[in-house]
Amino acid sequence: MTPEQAEDEIRRLDRLARLLDARFSLFGIRFGWDGIASLIPGVGDAATLAPGAWLIWRAHRLGVPGSVILRMAANSGVDFVFGSIPVLGTIFDVAFRSNLRNMALLRRHLDLNRPRGGRAGGAPRTTGR
Repeated sequence: MTPEQAEDEIRRLDRLARLLDARFSLFGIRFGWDGIASLIPGVGDAATLAPGAWLIWRAHRLGVPGSVILRMAANSGVDFVFGSIPVLGTIFDVAFRSNLRNMALLRRHLDLNRPRGGRAGGAPRTTGR
């Protein structure tokens, strides 16, 4: 996979994570389809587990090591278990945002493994300072 293809994949995964965890806002609270689906006990959480698992699988395909994949799987597992609790699980889903956490892990791993001289595609690296 070329660096450009990897960056395109990251953008797609980021859109998926935001759709699941932060697509909507109500009274200043961000939530996504994961929180909405969890209103249907059991079924909703199972339905949103699949796209979260796909995100983890794609991270594996991008070369993320097993230790990071394990942390991502743990985030999704915690989200599934605690999100399955009626009513409280919906609140947990909105607050925990496992998919955005997993994207942060993915980005952190990829940023740590980039060459110091520049970003993929030749763009200069920014530090945010």
